[in-house]
Amino acid sequence: MLTKRTCGVLLHPTSLPGPGGIGSMGADARRFIDVISSMGMSYWQLLPLTPPACGNSPYSAFSAFAGNPLLIDLEQIADEGDLSAADCCSLNSNESRVDFNAVSELKLKLLQQAGSAFLAEEETPRKREFWHFCDTTRWLHDYALFMAIKNIQKGKSWDKWPKELSMLTPSMFEKTSVELGPEIGLQKYMQWQFFRQWKALRRYATAQGIKIIGDIPIFVAFDSADVWSRRNLFQLDSRGKPVEVAGVPPDYFSKTGQLWGNPLYDWDLMKHEGYSWWVDRFRSIFEIYDIVRIDHFRGFEAAWHVPASHRTAEKGQWIKGPGADLFDTVFSSLGPLPIIAEDLGVITPEVEALRDRYGFPGMKILQFAFDSGPSNPYLPHNHIKECVVYTGTHDNDTTAGWLGSLSDPQRSRVQQYLGAKGVELQEAMTHVALMSVADTVIFPFQDLLKLGNESRMNVPGTAFGNWEWRFSWDALPPDLTAEVRSRLDCFGRINTTSNFLTNRAY
Repeated sequence: MLTKRTCGVLLHPTSLPGPGGIGSMGADARRFIDVISSMGMSYWQLLPLTPPACGNSPYSAFSAFAGNPLLIDLEQIADEGDLSAADCCSLNSNESRVDFNAVSELKLKLLQQAGSAFLAEEETPRKREFWHFCDTTRWLHDYALFMAIKNIQKGKSWDKWPKELSMLTPSMFEKTSVELGPEIGLQKYMQWQFFRQWKALRRYATAQGIKIIGDIPIFVAFDSADVWSRRNLFQLDSRGKPVEVAGVPPDYFSKTGQLWGNPLYDWDLMKHEGYSWWVDRFRSIFEIYDIVRIDHFRGFEAAWHVPASHRTAEKGQWIKGPGADLFDTVFSSLGPLPIIAEDLGVITPEVEALRDRYGFPGMKILQFAFDSGPSNPYLPHNHIKECVVYTGTHDNDTTAGWLGSLSDPQRSRVQQYLGAKGVELQEAMTHVALMSVADTVIFPFQDLLKLGNESRMNVPGTAFGNWEWRFSWDALPPDLTAEVRSRLDCFGRINTTSNFLTNRAY
């Protein structure tokens, strides 16, 4: 994987069409796999599948291990008898944007209803499968207990809970687990359904010749089961508050930097424990993905530490991370792993050395290629085989939106390099990406559909209005599959194991 000429598509499952107000792991996900397989694609790249917390961001999750229950396909739940068809129809919305508040309220209520029906059943093979999942999933009880308490605390962050719950002792852990048993059971049911549906979808993708590229954020959210249950792994004070938080200094996206607010790891303690938490995390993530992109890879070499009291990320300092010591430990436990290093931002020779030590391909973003001279590493003539080329990512404008935002001098530079003008510029961006010597090319699905910034996924540094975009099947031109397949074939990137479904309608 990632060592021959291939191409893939970046699309988060929430952006899929279909009923329920949000994309799911149902029929439309399989239809999407059919479409990109017919195009000759090799990869479907996703954002994190974890349950989103602050701002509905998949990069700020209630757990680094759990799955997002909003992605569960209710029709499959109904087919198994835990819901009625009428229940599913109550959430039969196919809106063009995700209304997370409405979807969460209605869908979680239906999933809890389904879980209650399931847990009340007599012992069945399906019930035994559920108990096996509960018994063998190490992180599950901590997460389910965390979410159960959060629900009775009306969604408050764990540091705002009563002290006996926020700073849980072993005896209180046992007592609360018993008291909240029914709610904990519902949380476990939702996770069981998420992972069994996801694994079925991944098997379907594999059968169509599609490998899944997942995403692992380096940091976890403060308001998460991970921090609440393992406070000793993070740099917190005696009250459980971060002294410093993660971010990045001023960059392309923000003049004042990006203040993410994630707690920072106690790397010394993690090393003392043999990085067991990270070994578990990588083991878990590679059970559901074929390849993983590590978000903010440079943070393993050094991370930007900002005092928790600051309102911007301008004044911080780079503090060394575990570097090769962590990855050597992980690989000694799990063997070599197919990883893409997100090496954007302030990249030093030390970061490059860490990336290259393991042969991780880095990322080249074409939208970043034209703001300096011919030595810009993102320009296609400077690419190397061991990298992944993107026209843009989930954090960028769509290519159509980016082209429309250029000043006249900027546009002139782009036109000169690409040898194209006007409406041909977008096609030229796709053309040079496919022509690149790089082994792997990934296109945001918006760029294949030539959509503008109304379809952008995320604007870094903004808290609201992100992650909501969904496409519709009507937006796909009838000749798109054949056109893309022809271009991939022209540049030696077609997946010969994919299925060309000539008679399938969108």
